[in-house]
Amino acid sequence: MKKSVYLVAAGLLAGAVGFGQATEINIQKEEVPKNWHLLDKTETGYYGISLDKAYDFLKTKKLKSKRVLVAVIDSGIDTLHEDLKPVLWINPKEIPGNGIDDDKNGYVDDVNGWNFLGGKDGRNVKKDSYEAARVYHALKQKYGSVVPDESSVTEEEKKEIETYLKAQQAVLGGVDPQEAAFIKRILPGFVKGDSVIKKDLNKEEYNCTDLEAYVPTVSDAKKAKAFLLQLCKGNGTSDLTNQQIIDELEGSIRKAESADKAPEEYRKNIVQDDETDINDRNYGNNDVMASTPTHGTHCSGIIAGVRNNGKGGDGIADNVRIMMLRAVPDGDEHDKDIALAIRYAVDNGAQIVSMSFGKDFSPQKHWVDDAVRYAEKKGVLLVHAAGNDSKNIDTADNFPTANFLDTKKATNWITVGASGDPKNGGITARFSNYGKKDVDVFAPGVQIYAAIPGGNTYGKQSGTSMACPVVAGTAALLLEYYPALSAAQLKYAIEKSATAPDIDVNIPGTDEKTKLSELSKTGGLLNAYEAVKIASTLKGERKLPKEVLPKPKLKKSKKG
Repeated sequence: MKKSVYLVAAGLLAGAVGFGQATEINIQKEEVPKNWHLLDKTETGYYGISLDKAYDFLKTKKLKSKRVLVAVIDSGIDTLHEDLKPVLWINPKEIPGNGIDDDKNGYVDDVNGWNFLGGKDGRNVKKDSYEAARVYHALKQKYGSVVPDESSVTEEEKKEIETYLKAQQAVLGGVDPQEAAFIKRILPGFVKGDSVIKKDLNKEEYNCTDLEAYVPTVSDAKKAKAFLLQLCKGNGTSDLTNQQIIDELEGSIRKAESADKAPEEYRKNIVQDDETDINDRNYGNNDVMASTPTHGTHCSGIIAGVRNNGKGGDGIADNVRIMMLRAVPDGDEHDKDIALAIRYAVDNGAQIVSMSFGKDFSPQKHWVDDAVRYAEKKGVLLVHAAGNDSKNIDTADNFPTANFLDTKKATNWITVGASGDPKNGGITARFSNYGKKDVDVFAPGVQIYAAIPGGNTYGKQSGTSMACPVVAGTAALLLEYYPALSAAQLKYAIEKSATAPDIDVNIPGTDEKTKLSELSKTGGLLNAYEAVKIASTLKGERKLPKEVLPKPKLKKSKKG
């Protein structure tokens, strides 16, 4: 699930302007530059990644960059966006639109990647249920309300019962009746006002900036405007959209309803594969936009938005291609889709995979583990968002994870927490997960400016979902100029170079102060400049293909 921070950060569930008594949480202290996450602390005062200094250093080495392929497993991408269209991966072995699997990889017309949430009839999964509900109701059919005594069950059933009880607690214990009732009460009013605003603005999706000069004449529209402005103020950004908030409100209702009834099988009704069989892989379609690409578009723009074109914001890496693998719905992703998306990325040449999603349960974790090991064997780096629940994932689950079921740990995996700046809420993002053992590094994830769907539109979003592609983009930059580095060496360079902040930080979700070293393995913030310096000292372990020079076309004359 692309866990959002919008409603929590704005204190929505304590009330909202126009729909109840407002409770404000002002995160933003002052406006920060759109590119704050790229800036250098010493030169500007902002706790960015020192990207310009990294490029200046690389120029002194007089190195020629080599193109890197980055796979983004996400919700989709705006393939027509001005900042992304030039950097989309185009499958060189596939002839677009001919309805034939030209490269024999099992996926027909996979020109820019693949949509694992699509049907052969062209339909696509947009919203989905939550894994806790899926697990709870599946096991409830087996165990009911009376759980067997441990002495009467097998070891495998003991583990299953443990999962069942945990899922039961998550589903039943996680439902606040007052909260659910509140959301159900405000949603119809917001949707009604939203329909008026969309018509007045002639826009299907709009943000708080669009509302600033808008003067509603209808009561419902006035309330909807006040509601969205309250959320933007609470999150310290003007770029939240009407559709993002509606999606989150509807998702909260689906989660509440899962206590009483089994979740709808959104995916099964459209994809129609055998979800219990990892070898049933002939499903999906090639529609990687699928009309829901906000999250994936933004993450892709952070990594690779065209640099120095005077449009929007600059991506981090300057010579990459983005492969989009659509596997993340509005709800929790399915393990099978994630496992096959990782395998697709590896098999089709991706060297780095960016994964901005997560959930609390993973019933087919062994499939994902196998895919991660496959990527590890092939030398592919996996970068994953730590999650947005303000929790310690050393002790609380957040899947997928670098930790295998057999207790070993992947060597090609980086888990990323979200950092900010004192001017936009603090060094550690209030929503970010953390963990001294299981979060490797913190990277900018608050008010990150990048592409959003619309062809030529841009906006700010916050989350560990944004911090993850910041790291993936930095890894791609290292690999461009030092192509012999292995996945383990990229991980080493990024983590070894992480820079400890010069002040104490908040434990996310609290006002308690501590050292960042108590919240992550490195105790540091991503620093692209320091990372490229370390990369320059490493002797690459990756075997590079020999460059084959083209054969001369000129024929020798009789005179030689």
